[in-house]
Amino acid sequence: MTTSQALTSDPDLQRRRDLREFLMTRRARVTPAEAGLPDGGARRRTPGLRREEVAVLAGVGVSWYQWLEQGRDITVSPQVLDAVSRVLRLNDAERRHLYVLAGLNPPLPSAAAAPVSDGLRRLIDAWMPFPAHILDPYWNTITFNEAAGLVFGYGEQDVNCLVSYFTNPIYRARNTTWEANAGFVVAQFRAAVSERPGDTGYQAIVDELAGISPEFAELWSRGDVKAGGMLGKEIDHPTVGVLRFESTQLRVPERPDLTIVLHNPAPGSETGAKLEWLTSPQGRRGLMRPAG
Repeated sequence: MTTSQALTSDPDLQRRRDLREFLMTRRARVTPAEAGLPDGGARRRTPGLRREEVAVLAGVGVSWYQWLEQGRDITVSPQVLDAVSRVLRLNDAERRHLYVLAGLNPPLPSAAAAPVSDGLRRLIDAWMPFPAHILDPYWNTITFNEAAGLVFGYGEQDVNCLVSYFTNPIYRARNTTWEANAGFVVAQFRAAVSERPGDTGYQAIVDELAGISPEFAELWSRGDVKAGGMLGKEIDHPTVGVLRFESTQLRVPERPDLTIVLHNPAPGSETGAKLEWLTSPQGRRGLMRPAG
């Protein structure tokens, strides 16, 4: 086996080699002027910043930064990587990539820098007449289509999917599988929390919900963890009767921080036909008609 083959076969060595190449290419594209330094005129042979310049601007030791760029096995911190990212003018995706190459969990993408695209909104609207919604990493509800509102009783007050599961009285009254699925839902959320240890955003949701829902507090205390997957769900709708779904979570490369939740009619059920009617003009008029 050649040295090159041995390097490629070792994931850790490959990661550090990729780190070295990534930092060198990012450093080369930042001009001294962009970093607030004199360009040095014709005497400057480096196309971008020198290693020692990156180190000084990032507030780290020159030797340490040199070891980092050489791909040595050294300890790094998020604070230092953020400082290096700032000096090298990395965008959000590049900053996350740097974390991965350095062996750390990447930070959550910046929601302000990456709003939900019109394409993703069109995707869930195109899923009509079936319910669909989009969640951020904290299970905050970014958007949902009209069918989700009609079927589950979602409204403007439903800002977080987990909180709504335990506190939305309409959703809970309609969901005949609520009790059977509650433990699985909480275990899925804990799995999401475990991916971001120390993230206070998750803890704030847990503390808030535990304070208003004894049922959530009891389920959370069990410590169960389960990966996301397909979930069967049955809704007893006041207008069209029983609706049975298979709920599936999807991720897209465009936004790895978002989860698209699609509800598909369960095989052999009449759910599809009922939803066609419910979301039709005739069905909407029926929803608006006063009871009795």
